[in-house]
Amino acid sequence: MSTSVLFDAPGPRARALMTVLNVVAAVAVLALVTWVAYLLHLKGQWSWTLWGPVFGPEFWQFYVMPGLTNTLRSAAFATVGAVAFGVLFGMGRLAANPLLRGFCGAVVEFFRAMPVLLLMIFLNLFLAKLMPGSPERLFLAVVLALVLYNGSVIAELVRSGVHNLPKGQGEAGLAVGLTPEQTLRAVQLPQALVAMLPALLSQLVVVLKDSALGQIIGYAELLRSARIFASANNDPLQALVVVAILFIVINWLLTVLANRLARGLSSRTSAPVKVTPERVAAGVGNAGG
Repeated sequence: MSTSVLFDAPGPRARALMTVLNVVAAVAVLALVTWVAYLLHLKGQWSWTLWGPVFGPEFWQFYVMPGLTNTLRSAAFATVGAVAFGVLFGMGRLAANPLLRGFCGAVVEFFRAMPVLLLMIFLNLFLAKLMPGSPERLFLAVVLALVLYNGSVIAELVRSGVHNLPKGQGEAGLAVGLTPEQTLRAVQLPQALVAMLPALLSQLVVVLKDSALGQIIGYAELLRSARIFASANNDPLQALVVVAILFIVINWLLTVLANRLARGLSSRTSAPVKVTPERVAAGVGNAGG
């Protein structure tokens, strides 16, 4: 029985074939994991002598917690900055003024093409000249690099989100007397933000993961703290496994939270914004005031 306009539902033979392929894939993955575990056993990597320190209070109190705090702190500041940068420059790319539109487009394309790690290195060198000896220099370098790169990606999301809206939304705002800037701000941008919310929230998860690149310039985030502990205890695999699990759990929790937020906002704003004379009067009055 057909369940989609694109393809029919699989029949009995197709379902049986998919079941066999799934079982074969699961067995292959299990075999690979078993083989890796056996190799680690041969190398003595399952010894409690190596795993014991990463479960001790010293590792968590003096390495994990300070590093995790720095990671979350940089990610939080970078998230706020990236959203503000993205909305501002995204609207700039949609401006009627060609000079403003060209400037915002050049900035966005430049920082979107720059690797985050290079941005951190360049900003660290620049801030070292500007504010030598400052304890916040590495933090600022990491946050600014994350803001510039991820904000540029968000700006492109804003631009594409507005362009993907039905043309009638913008035309309705213009027809009732709104200026192009008022139409963009009051009618198109709110709908575009809701439409691009899943991609936006996914990009914000990237901010947290990219904060780990700060360890290259010496920022004491979670990964760097774990590497320092591992070098002192000669157990790099064990410390890095714990860090990887922490990153996976945090990103999974952020993804679950983001999905719930996206569903909640989408259910509240699923209907298009209606451009009514009362809404226009309120918007024009607010803009004029």
